[in-house]
Amino acid sequence: MSEFPRGPVTPALIVEALEAVAGHPSNGRAGFAKGQCVHGTYMPSQQAQEITRSRSFTRPSRVLARFSVGGGNPDVADTDHLVPRGFSFRLGDTGHRSDILAQNAPVHYARTLEQMLAFLEVRIPGPNGQPDVEKVKAFSAANPETLHQASYIAARPLPASFAGTTYWGVHSFPATNSMGETRFIKFKIAPVGGEVTLTAAEARAKSADFLHDELEQRVATGNIRFSVMALLDRPGDPTLDLTIRWPDEDDREAVRLGTIVITGVEPNDACDGSIFDPANLADGIGRPPDEIFAARSAAYAISLRRRSGEPPRTA
Repeated sequence: MSEFPRGPVTPALIVEALEAVAGHPSNGRAGFAKGQCVHGTYMPSQQAQEITRSRSFTRPSRVLARFSVGGGNPDVADTDHLVPRGFSFRLGDTGHRSDILAQNAPVHYARTLEQMLAFLEVRIPGPNGQPDVEKVKAFSAANPETLHQASYIAARPLPASFAGTTYWGVHSFPATNSMGETRFIKFKIAPVGGEVTLTAAEARAKSADFLHDELEQRVATGNIRFSVMALLDRPGDPTLDLTIRWPDEDDREAVRLGTIVITGVEPNDACDGSIFDPANLADGIGRPPDEIFAARSAAYAISLRRRSGEPPRTA
C-alpha cells in the first residue's frame, strides 16, 4: 500500500520536492530546466472555428515557444533516454493569449497531487547521491500507473530533433466553438514531415547538447513546422486521470487547428523572465478539470519567484 504524506499537498511542496530530486540546482526551473527559447508564427486552419472560438487558435499570431529536456537538472544530457522532451508555446495577441504545455508522452506520472508528491519524495537522493532503490520499487509496485509515462518514453527511440518529435498535452481541455458547442479535446503537436529518431548506436555518438545544436541548424534552414491537432472526445473518455490515455487515442478523429512555424532562436531570457502559464487560456479553451492542472499555474509562479531570487510569499 502506498504511503502518501499527511496534510494538504500544496504547489509549494511539489516545487520543493522537484528541486530536491534535482539536487537543488541554483536559479533553475523546477522542471524542464534545460531548454531553448524560440519564436515563430501561427496560422489557423479553416476548421479551427469548428472546434474552438478562441481567438488565439482562430487568428494568425506570433509565437513565443520553448523546447526543453525534462527534469530539474539544467545540465542533463540530450542523450538521456529516460527523461521527457517538452514544447511550450504561446499563441494569440494581447487579451487573447493561450499558453500550451506539451511533452513527448501522452500521459503524466501521477493521478493526484498526493501521488505526485509521494512519487517525487521516494526519488529524492540520499547521502550517497542516489535515491533508495527499494523505496522506489515498493512505491512503483503499489502505484503501477505512475510508471506509464516512463514506460511510454523508454519504449520509443531517442528523438533525433526537437523539431522531429510529437508532443502531447496530457490534459483534457473543454473547447467551445463558434456555435457555443463544448466538447473535450486533447492537444497533439505533430511535426510536419514526421518524427525523426536515432538508433542506439547513433545516440551513443551524439554530444550532450546535440538537440540544441541541431535546433539551431534547423532554424537556419527554416524547416521547423508543427501541426496543432485537436483530438476529439468520445462518451466515457477519462478526463480526470492523467496517467491513462483515451481509448484508441492514436487512431482518434483529429482536427488540425493550425500550423506553427519556428523562424528564429531567442535569447533564453525571453522565456526565463516569465512563465508559460497553463491557466492562461483565451475564451473558447477552458481549464481542464483535473487537480494536477489546477495546481500547475501556482507551482510555476512559485518556481519563477525562486529562480528570480524573490522571497517566498506568505498568505
